[in-house]
Amino acid sequence: MSTEEKSAAPRSLAEALRVRDDVSLAALLRSRPDLITPVPTDLTQLATRAGTRASVVRALERLDRFALQTAEALAVAPDPASYGELLALMAGDEEDPAVAAALPRAAALLREQALVWGADDRLRLVRTARELLAPSPQRPSPTGLGPTVREATAGMSPGRIQEILAAVGLPSTHDSVSAVSALGGLFADRRRMAALLAGLPAESREVLDRLVWGPPYGQVTHDPAAHLRALLDRGLLLPTAPGTVVLPREVALHLRAGRAHRAPEPVPPPVEAAATHRPQVVDATAAGQALAALATVDELLKEWDEGGPSVLRAGGLSVRDLKRTAVALDVPEPVAAFWVELAYGAGLIASDGEADERYAATPAYDEWRELPPAERWARLAGTWLTATRTPGVVGGRDAKDRTLSALGPNLDRSAAPEVRHRVLALLAGLPEGASPVAESVLARLRWERPLRGPQQQRETGTGETRDDDLRSRIARWTLSEAELLGVTGRGALAAPGRALIGAPVAPRPAATDDTGEPEGPGDKLPVHHHRTPPLTAPPSPAERAAATATAARLLAPLFPEPLDHVLLQADLTAVAPGPLEQELADVLGLLADVESKGGATVYRFTPGSVRRALDAGRSAADLHAFLARHSRTPVPQPLTYLIDDVARRHGRLRVGAASAYVRCDDDATLDEILADKRAAALGLRRLAPTVLAAQADPAALLEGLRAIGFAPAAESAAGDVLIARADSHRTPPRAAPEPVPDGPPAPDDTLLAAAIRAVRAGDLASTTPRKPGPAGEDGGGEGGTPGGTLPRTGPAETLATMQAAVLTGEALWIGYVNAEGAASQRVIAPIRVEGGFVTAYDHTADEVRTYPLHRVTGVAELADDAG
Repeated sequence: MSTEEKSAAPRSLAEALRVRDDVSLAALLRSRPDLITPVPTDLTQLATRAGTRASVVRALERLDRFALQTAEALAVAPDPASYGELLALMAGDEEDPAVAAALPRAAALLREQALVWGADDRLRLVRTARELLAPSPQRPSPTGLGPTVREATAGMSPGRIQEILAAVGLPSTHDSVSAVSALGGLFADRRRMAALLAGLPAESREVLDRLVWGPPYGQVTHDPAAHLRALLDRGLLLPTAPGTVVLPREVALHLRAGRAHRAPEPVPPPVEAAATHRPQVVDATAAGQALAALATVDELLKEWDEGGPSVLRAGGLSVRDLKRTAVALDVPEPVAAFWVELAYGAGLIASDGEADERYAATPAYDEWRELPPAERWARLAGTWLTATRTPGVVGGRDAKDRTLSALGPNLDRSAAPEVRHRVLALLAGLPEGASPVAESVLARLRWERPLRGPQQQRETGTGETRDDDLRSRIARWTLSEAELLGVTGRGALAAPGRALIGAPVAPRPAATDDTGEPEGPGDKLPVHHHRTPPLTAPPSPAERAAATATAARLLAPLFPEPLDHVLLQADLTAVAPGPLEQELADVLGLLADVESKGGATVYRFTPGSVRRALDAGRSAADLHAFLARHSRTPVPQPLTYLIDDVARRHGRLRVGAASAYVRCDDDATLDEILADKRAAALGLRRLAPTVLAAQADPAALLEGLRAIGFAPAAESAAGDVLIARADSHRTPPRAAPEPVPDGPPAPDDTLLAAAIRAVRAGDLASTTPRKPGPAGEDGGGEGGTPGGTLPRTGPAETLATMQAAVLTGEALWIGYVNAEGAASQRVIAPIRVEGGFVTAYDHTADEVRTYPLHRVTGVAELADDAG
């Protein structure tokens, strides 16, 4: 390297950032958004922030496996290291061509993220990253390498070092530094090292083989065996503490053929296809699942329409209530937790906030039900994709060993949206109609984020330890939840699911059949040729809204047209051969109970269901007309008799509030009630021939009388029959829960441009050379460059310098203290000075501003050669 090139080489990370263009700075800030929260004042502060422990840990956690392996290799390489030395550590003596081909990308990524800086002949890993990744007795290196000879012999006596030199055939030296250098040079020399190892007994070689890939530390007794003594005498094992020895790094690298890692992984593992189906079959299956998802959420909300389960004191559903919900939905409890959390995340259910706090539907539920089915599904799917609440952890334990309950606190996992989006993107990278091998998806995710995977634990910088297997568990849950929701069909990503993540959707040819058999031989089709989409930045809210709308548009034609009729049968059932129109489904759900669900829904009419419709204000004539209008078959006589019989008895008894009372025009009916032993618990007594008083409240009295075969109706204080509407209970307006972000949000292009402009302007103010003041002081460092101290001049000198700059058009460097007392330095070009204010073009802010002169601490002229 020439003298000019050496002088041009950056001496610090700040200087390396200073020579970057705006595109490169934007890439850095986009990949590490914590660096502009808040926006740094200049590039020196940006470099300082990029080297803090919390920021470096976050950046390392977002590296893929090969980029991380490259950083780990740099941590055990000389500082600085050349690109050739790095390549030798990664590719080894065999010069693995795959590693050599992938290394430039990894090195460029590390340099882009400001984890590595310097030219190719002087690569430097930032100090904090080196501290995190370099080996130490307390924290072994992921490479399995130990300390260098120089580090391992730091506390060794000079005499002992000279003994090791003599044992390996090296001449003695006059000092320990040169002795250690000679020993390290021997261990790094492949030819001489091979000769040294050839003279060892087989038992000694076995010891080295056990330590070579780590951990490099071992235990010895105070009187080691001969084969261990041979290693200790030659410095192939060096003592680090009483009874502990270590394999020096140079020896391990020789035994490893120069490789820092046992198995470099330059290429991401492919996502394999387990089976493939026709895309039309996948879309149809997903549409069926989407319809079932809408029906399940609707059923859940109807179940809680009049007030759902109570809210636990600590928040959330009790285990018993979750079990009841699972039984009502006819699903396992983990699946019930998923549907409950999905409805909550979409803002359809919430706590009512009453004294006896319960969960209930929100007003947003009524608005949601009015949407077309495809739009209702898109809202649920969009909520699921971006939610940080993770139903899969329900039933687990939190940090205080408390059970995590559905709808309760501590269910947010900030990594969930990224993992869900990435899993779907990996599925989108397969050929259309292909379902993945789940383990290949997990292997790919572990390669892309190894520090967040199950193989390693890293401190988060806050004293907490990250859940090892969380990302893999979220990925598994994503695959199953996507199938439940209809994002996938038969395990393959459907067209609406592709649109949901912004992936392109190919036109669908007409399906010839719906067998869904795999195309081609076999049911396992590994995919080696297909390229999976790379990691991308998360979409903006506008992009998400557009993707959700596109998904709804693609799903709408896949839904069958809603039916306006049912088939009534003589066994008091009605069959709905497909999805029903909303109004028909609402009334039929009130008049009958769902007996079975599937492609066709079977409803059963019972005295209780008919009474429910009458309680809601329907008359017998209304029900007869409704059934005749919507049945494709004649109304069966048993159903007509059932409705008339229940209607005839409905309301003959009236229950009101005394504590409660029963009145009836037929005193014989009241005599029958009093004579029934099953009514004893209600505490009834006669007040008048047609009135009974009860000790129970009205609701309990209604249920008690219905349980023994009567059909009472509730009445108001005015004596009118109370109509019990299914949608009578709603919470006050509630906002859907906001996702908990995983760190600062990714900046948009506008924010990036403004941040870069502000940082460069601040850097200009802090690095522009200034002329020395009258006393030879300029408030800066050597050579007229700033040293962090604001310029100091008197008011008269400040005013005179400003006025002169207006005439000459020169730029000035000023110190300024704002109204909050915050001090800053700026480069300005004064335009006008009057009334105690200076109006100037501020290079720091890149705009014209006006400053009070009394807040200017001082002024200095810029040097003639200032950039």
